[in-house]
Amino acid sequence: MEHTKLRHLIDPLDFSAEEIIRLLDLADDIASSPKSYYGVCEGMKLATLFYEPSTRTRLSFEAAMLNLGGKTLGFATADSSSASKGESVADTIRVISGYADICAMRHPKEGAPLRASHYSRIPVINAGDGGHQHPTQTLTDLMTIRRRKGSLSGLTIGLCGDLKFGRTVHSLIRSLARYEGLRFVLISPDELKTPRYVLEESLIPKGIPFCEVSSLEDSMPELDILYMTRVQRERFFNEEDYVRLKDSYILTAEKMKLAKPDMAVLHPLPRVNEIALDVDDDPRAAYFEQAQNGVYVRMALIMTLLGLDEGRVFQHA
Repeated sequence: MEHTKLRHLIDPLDFSAEEIIRLLDLADDIASSPKSYYGVCEGMKLATLFYEPSTRTRLSFEAAMLNLGGKTLGFATADSSSASKGESVADTIRVISGYADICAMRHPKEGAPLRASHYSRIPVINAGDGGHQHPTQTLTDLMTIRRRKGSLSGLTIGLCGDLKFGRTVHSLIRSLARYEGLRFVLISPDELKTPRYVLEESLIPKGIPFCEVSSLEDSMPELDILYMTRVQRERFFNEEDYVRLKDSYILTAEKMKLAKPDMAVLHPLPRVNEIALDVDDDPRAAYFEQAQNGVYVRMALIMTLLGLDEGRVFQHA
């Protein structure tokens, strides 16, 4: 298949704010009527090049392409690819460009999908590159926030847990910073605070208000969105600090009593123990819905990068 305008999604900011809204409109329409999109990608193939293990991301990409009537091919680990023989990413994508119409790549090395895009003849989607970017997770987060709150503007967003190393958190801040009237509450231990460069790149220059706090309970009443992440033992220099802090960032049904009736709880998954099981039945728990939205977003993204979205977007109130 020839692509007149070859585009890739490597970084969450590769799409403008307006293009993101258009893509989310398409994802919303797919969610409301998924069967009407079956056959859009008939005869086309998605290559999933996963150089490290994945459950949700790889399977949601495959489900997305199958839902569109296309087919998938690929590998789930580097050991089952020619990378184990020393083949470069550049050579692999050159070959795959002749086998498939679009490619989703996850790689442990930061920048690998970007390098692949320089040699590719088909659209490349970054499905996660080390601790760097995970743009389709960000799109999934944005879709979930908008469906729950009706807008990406005018919200107080709480981000809780490991804000230092979490690539999903950094990407979400960068993307949300393009919308109006937002306020961020950054909830973490001192050891895992948001890196200064993230604040200086996205929030400070635009005058977007934010505060850095250590108490989840104190922050709960003001939040419209609570985005949970895991506090990992290996991030601490000593066991005493971890033991002292770990329970502070476990969301429970008791803590949910402090929140607004329409607050939404998001989590990129997998969770370990940072959200107690007794929260799952709360209607404000949006993380499994968020995982489902990932399929719709990836369907919309595949269509957009293949130029199949024209005339299929419906504006939603």
